[in-house]
Amino acid sequence: MGLFDGLGSVIADALSGKPVNILAVAEDIFQNADGVNGILAQLNQAGLGDQVSSWIGTGANLPVSADQIKAALSSEQVRGLATAFGIDADQLPQLLAQHLPTAIDQASPNGVLPS
Repeated sequence: MGLFDGLGSVIADALSGKPVNILAVAEDIFQNADGVNGILAQLNQAGLGDQVSSWIGTGANLPVSADQIKAALSSEQVRGLATAFGIDADQLPQLLAQHLPTAIDQASPNGVLPS
């Protein structure tokens, strides 16, 4: 299961079971971000390197706040993802803050993201 499949599953559950093809959404929204590595690089550039490293690593996951997610993503990315999930854009950063660490952690079970 890839990062976006896992995140889609978690977010879909959070949204009461509405299925979302996260991989297709991510390819569309993050088309210029070089996939998962690009998204993680974007979060790193926004000052979330310690959090991202903890999610990929084998130790405990550091938390991230909705405000940090909102600051790291462009307003276009937030709107695009919110539209794809069928939620208000104000809800998206909180959902990502809650579920992105786990999705990245699950996508890197041995402390390494698959290529």
